[in-house]
Amino acid sequence: DLGFGEFFRRLEYKSRWYGSSVWAADRWFPSSRLCGGCGTINRDLTLADRVWTCGCSLEHDRDANAARNLLAAMNLEQNAA
Repeated sequence: DLGFGEFFRRLEYKSRWYGSSVWAADRWFPSSRLCGGCGTINRDLTLADRVWTCGCSLEHDRDANAARNLLAAMNLEQNAA
C-alpha cells in the first residue's frame, strides 16, 4: 500500500522514463472555487455544492470548473517557463 508521496514519486519517474512530465498544482490552489470567467474566488463553496453561480452570472459545475482552472494554471506556468 503506497502513500500519495510515493505514488507521485513513481509517477514522476515513469513519466521521465517515457519522455513525458507531470504537473501538480499547489495544494491550496482554489481550483473549484475560482470562477474561470472573472477570476472571483467563491469562499462560501462547500463540498456539497456541485453547481454554483458566480456574481458574474456564469454557472459552474464544480468538477468541470476545477478541471478547466487546473488546465489554465498549468498552461500559464509552462508558457512562463
